[in-house]
Parts: sequence; C-alpha cells; structure tokens
Amino acid sequence: MANKKIEKTQKVCSLKDVLDVIGGKWAMPIIYNLSKGKMRFKKIERTVEGINTRMLVKELKNLEANGIITREVFATVPPTVEYTLTKKGEKLLPSIKSLHQWGEMYT
Repeated sequence: MANKKIEKTQKVCSLKDVLDVIGGKWAMPIIYNLSKGKMRFKKIERTVEGINTRMLVKELKNLEANGIITREVFATVPPTVEYTLTKKGEKLLPSIKSLHQWGEMYT
C-alpha cells in the first residue's frame, strides 16, 4: 500500500517538473514558434503576440537552462543571437501541437 503512495507522489512530482519548465504563459508559444526553425530574438518577439522584452528574456533563459532550446551568439556588432529547439525541445512538439488543436476546437 505504501508503494502505491510513493508511485503516485513520483508521478505528481514529474508532472510538476514539466509544468515548471513549460507551464508558463509564454513557454509553449515560444516553443511552437521555434518549431518552424532558427529564429533571432526580435523575430521571436514579433511572432509571440503580447509578450514584452523582459518576459521574453526570462522565458528564453528558463528554456535554455532546462535544455529545451539552444542559444547561439555570433560575434557581430551588435551581437546576433539565434535560438533553436534541442532534441529534448522537439520531443515536446507533438504534445504542444495537440494542445493547440484542442484549443482551436474548444476555446
């Protein structure tokens, strides 16, 4: 009986961990837009409607820290930065696309 409680707690914790990574208001739209390929910061800012610069920086740092995206900096003036999805981030796409389709049907 105690084993079932532990298993249930572990499942809840892993779901909480997932929500910590992609549960923010802006994380899924950023990931969804990056599924189209490499993007520079300003393009992401333009494609994610309603996000401000400060919040975009915060979300990108969080996604990078969690291994969902990579950040590549080029030595130009001003510096050029490109973001892409990692393999780990690409594995989220089917789930995010399903949620997107559900949203179109029911909201």
